[in-house]
Amino acid sequence: MKRTSHHIHPAFTLNGLHFETAEELHGFAKQLKADGDEHEVSMGKFLIRWLDDNDTIPVRTSGSTGKPKKIALSKSSMINSAMATGTFFKVGEHASALLCLHPKFIAGKMMIVRAMVMGWQLHVVAPEKDALTQYDNDYDFAAMVPYQVNHSIKDLGKVKKLIIGGGPVSNELEAKLQKVDTEAFATYGMTETCTHIAVRRLNGPARSNTYSAMPDVKFDVDKRGCLRIEAPKIVDKVLKTNDIVDLQSKTSFRWLGRYDNVINSGGIKIYPESVEQQLQAYISYPFIIASEKDEALGERLILVLEKNSDEQLPNYTEAFSKLAPYEKPKRIYTVSKFAYTKTGKVKRRHIMEVVRKYR
Repeated sequence: MKRTSHHIHPAFTLNGLHFETAEELHGFAKQLKADGDEHEVSMGKFLIRWLDDNDTIPVRTSGSTGKPKKIALSKSSMINSAMATGTFFKVGEHASALLCLHPKFIAGKMMIVRAMVMGWQLHVVAPEKDALTQYDNDYDFAAMVPYQVNHSIKDLGKVKKLIIGGGPVSNELEAKLQKVDTEAFATYGMTETCTHIAVRRLNGPARSNTYSAMPDVKFDVDKRGCLRIEAPKIVDKVLKTNDIVDLQSKTSFRWLGRYDNVINSGGIKIYPESVEQQLQAYISYPFIIASEKDEALGERLILVLEKNSDEQLPNYTEAFSKLAPYEKPKRIYTVSKFAYTKTGKVKRRHIMEVVRKYR
């Protein structure tokens, strides 16, 4: 497959613009960096780094494998990840793709790399919640966070294949996806793996609770029950995570929760993410399941709601009746405002610090 220098496929276009040489793309990137909107500035900076003579790109991890830190991703790993995505989803050259994620994060960066490497026609728009609804274009491939999907349900027909990452897909959103023709997939991955290394189908006949590996990726678990990833074309060593999984095979698993969040109540290990999933349909406020010390149990489950303390507390008797006895929260606390990461994930530890301070 013929490519121009720096692994830029000759069919690649960006918002309708075609670049004969890497120098032309570099000039365009400099213009974006100087005069573009915020997301365009980030894209310009990334393209300039992509086109330089270094073998790596500096990025910041999200904390899936430990504390957030700066790392250097090799450009070859990013290229291999891009090609694996194109192969797995059968999205080849001249395909139309939408980038509505912010290019300063790895998910946005990788959409640009996929387009350049695979020869896609990439449409880049501002990373707004309803970006898809603002344009009449149809797309072969797109990536969104759950928040964007929730605000785009009526227009998802514009997208043939959609990957959803950056946070958990709620039961409510998954139910909505059953009514669309778009092939929707939840992704599992992290910065260290150049985004997703496994996906699960969210709708249609192939809908599944199991994540399946991308090409050339294999899994096992450590003594904690946490996932270990072997992806030699992307990372040069076995990657250890803090994600507890039910390993189905060397290429598939069910995600259970984070090792950091596991609650031991009366000798029973409870995954708060699993309890939260069961309660989603009954609780309208943002919430988390956490724990506090208990003399008899060691730890007891609590429910923390993001709501004004002056509002009357809802009755969750029906919701709790759906849970196993050891999964039922023993107390309910409220916090006026949850803390979130830049990618929209709840900061559990910060919230619990607030609860402990004011309870």
